[in-house]
Amino acid sequence: MITSHIDGEPIGFTCQSFYSVSMSPPLVSFSVMSSSASYPKIRQAGRFAVNILSDEQVKISNQFARRGTDKWHGVDWQESPLGNPIIDGSLHWLDCEIYAEYAAGDHLIVIGEVKALNLQEAAATQPLLYYKGQYCNIAAHSAV
Repeated sequence: MITSHIDGEPIGFTCQSFYSVSMSPPLVSFSVMSSSASYPKIRQAGRFAVNILSDEQVKISNQFARRGTDKWHGVDWQESPLGNPIIDGSLHWLDCEIYAEYAAGDHLIVIGEVKALNLQEAAATQPLLYYKGQYCNIAAHSAV
């Protein structure tokens, strides 16, 4: 889940892919459709948070994947050190400033420099994954 906050309005969407880019400096990346209504506001804010949802947050993931709805209805959140929304119940979060952006076909590749993070070492739940068109759990798949 990618979130930001600008002009008193929380912004967010379920991202299609997220991955590590570099350790020094600490960089991560996500891709977003070029036609996204949310991303131009995040670009304007210049910062974003990556919320790693738990496997108990499928409803929130689906809610943020829809266009034209009040994505934040019923979603509790706290402000990160950079001012980004951190969704309550997220397993982990990374607070980032936009480092670079690249056009790639019908998507944008956005790179963020990690400025703060929170890792829940003893989390009782698993991260929420979406694989082959459905939500799944890491434990349900054997190592390759």
